[in-house]
Amino acid sequence: MTKTIRDLPIEESLTSGTMLCAGCGGALLVRIFEKVLGQNVVTVNAAGCMSMLSVFPLTPFKSSWFYVAMASAPAAAQGIRDALDMLIKKGKIKPENDLKVVVVTGDGAASDIGLQATSGAMHRKLDFYYLVYDNEGYSNTGFQASGSSPYGSSTKTTHPSAMTPQGTILDKKDLFEIWRAHKPPYIATISPAYIADMMRKIDKASQFAGPKLFIAHSPCPPGWDIDSDAVIRLAKMAVETGVWPLKEAVNGEVAHSFVQKKRRPVEEYLKMQGRFEHLFKPTRQEQVLQTIQGKVDEYWAKVVK
Repeated sequence: MTKTIRDLPIEESLTSGTMLCAGCGGALLVRIFEKVLGQNVVTVNAAGCMSMLSVFPLTPFKSSWFYVAMASAPAAAQGIRDALDMLIKKGKIKPENDLKVVVVTGDGAASDIGLQATSGAMHRKLDFYYLVYDNEGYSNTGFQASGSSPYGSSTKTTHPSAMTPQGTILDKKDLFEIWRAHKPPYIATISPAYIADMMRKIDKASQFAGPKLFIAHSPCPPGWDIDSDAVIRLAKMAVETGVWPLKEAVNGEVAHSFVQKKRRPVEEYLKMQGRFEHLFKPTRQEQVLQTIQGKVDEYWAKVVK
């Protein structure tokens, strides 16, 4: 049981030496996830930023790793889980040597391209972990907008213009609620700035058979136009402003693991990122800023109520 950072295993299941960007929030999340679950894991990696973790013929994973197309990770996880179950049933693998099946995917596959396969896996009650590193865009191909890109942000395909000065005009999809509608046993949001909270949730999820979702806030230095050493500060600010709620749903019942008595203004979070710079320069877009703050306030008003 991992209750504090001191309980985190010293052994690394994900070693150093990858082609990922310096300061990648997703890499830290995958590293901690693998640490808590241990090496009896097979990781199914949907195409995306984390594809750069393992580049043939080298891999930093000490556990098993399987690369698959962006839309197909849950289907591949189903095949692996079925194969393991059959081998155990035939006595070719001892139950104590069973492997946990983990899908690692970006928000583009989770919210858009791979949503159909994921819905099917949940419907079949597939026993797997689903880790989403949510960097709010298609970062691996230049940071185009995804279904997870927030309103008011700038991406390569939603750049501020005379017609759309706010940048992205659509709201971010609520992947947490999309999953909750499928009635899986466990769903959680996590953050690289709150490792103990993340560890506790992984342990808690391990008690349940079936689909288990983890949506991880994953600041992206090149896509968000931030310095690599600002990732953890930015992730912490997201929680303190209420932009990124830390919560979980056990059999559909939602509870928040961190509630600020007094939230910081969302503007403090936005000003840390170049992708929101157009909201402040050359002129301040007051209405857009108020809309963003209003959406956060509305969410937390419902939580308190």
